[in-house]
Amino acid sequence: MPGSGPWPEIHRERAALADDLADVQAWSAPSLCREWTVHDVLGHIVSTATLTPVRFFAGLAGSGFRFAAMTAKNIARETADGPAATLARLREHADDTTGPPGPADSWLGEIVVHGTDIRWALGLDRAFPAATLIRVAEFYRRSNLLIGAKNRVGGLTLRASDTEWSAGSGPEVAGPLLALVMAMTGREAALDQLSGAGLEELSARCRTV
Repeated sequence: MPGSGPWPEIHRERAALADDLADVQAWSAPSLCREWTVHDVLGHIVSTATLTPVRFFAGLAGSGFRFAAMTAKNIARETADGPAATLARLREHADDTTGPPGPADSWLGEIVVHGTDIRWALGLDRAFPAATLIRVAEFYRRSNLLIGAKNRVGGLTLRASDTEWSAGSGPEVAGPLLALVMAMTGREAALDQLSGAGLEELSARCRTV
């Protein structure tokens, strides 16, 4: 779809996550995302899918311009009617092309990373297309938006062991590209899948950044 950017990939990944969660019961299990349950993360994904720039700024103002408070309110709203309703909302809005202000690649990164926050916590897996992971990795290594990924991997060489991708310079960290993406975003659970001379430094940054 010419000119569509990452939206077809976003739509595909939202639908894939909904399918993977169809029979899940452990909604209160802790996710990889600190302090959020599996259901909380799903509520956050749905909130992102349903926001517009206008609604984002209205919500931010209504939360005293405290981003964390706005996020908590949005999650509470999307999870209030229970997991089945939240999952239905994800299916309902899977093909939406709205979102908070910001590059669309960030919303692709969100569905990949937060989807993995959920899947890994539940012992589930997804074989993401390599092109999708490369797009997400290239976005995060160049961006400090919200989560400081660029700073986290600065001065390190990242090398995927399962596809043709590498980036950066300095001591190397190698492993599956999904694990590299998760480490870029601060997920310590990904570190066991990685190796290399730069791993100790990346591990320290995941704990402190």
